[in-house]
Amino acid sequence: MIHEILPVGPLQCNCSVIGDKTSREAIVIDPGDDIQDVLALVRKHNLQVKQIVVTHAHIDHVGGAMKLRTATGAPILLNQNDYALLKMLDVQAAWIGVPTPGKVEVDHSLGQADTVKAGALEANVIHTPGHTEGSICLYFPADKKLIAGDTLFAGSIGRTDLPGGSYEKIIRSLHNQVLALPDETVVVPGHGPMTTIGAERESNPFLQKNNPLTSR
Repeated sequence: MIHEILPVGPLQCNCSVIGDKTSREAIVIDPGDDIQDVLALVRKHNLQVKQIVVTHAHIDHVGGAMKLRTATGAPILLNQNDYALLKMLDVQAAWIGVPTPGKVEVDHSLGQADTVKAGALEANVIHTPGHTEGSICLYFPADKKLIAGDTLFAGSIGRTDLPGGSYEKIIRSLHNQVLALPDETVVVPGHGPMTTIGAERESNPFLQKNNPLTSR
């Protein structure tokens, strides 16, 4: 697996460029901004982008998706439960003081148990509502790697105070879905450093069963 992680935009969203070494097919996940830098990584590895996957419809994750689609011809995939958020990009831009990216058109919805592929690489889609209604994670079982979007961070979890957020739902998603993965699974969060499922199970205060935070 080729995997380049590029923090993009003012909020430094972790954009992942994931490619198959044999076929040179690629998936780009969360192209929030700085698309010329993303394309430079694609060219560096001589990749052909086959799918653009957005883990959720916050502007810092989806803002550059249309530019990337125009440059590569690859379809944009997003869970349909976030389509309403996608229509609020002008409002989201005002929240953080950035220019609006304009309308983003989604080609296909991604839901629980769907898969995305690039050459021999295959990821399982895990629907993890909580940060937003349509939040998803991508799990690459052969590589034991999870692209977690803003559902799980090193030592923390995604905020739930924005439209579509639910603390109860994100805790349920984490305990029922994310923590079901092997401890050695490498987690690439939507922002900040990488971690592992085991490390978060052990020390993340939001994931401790005896912590009052989990039963709020």
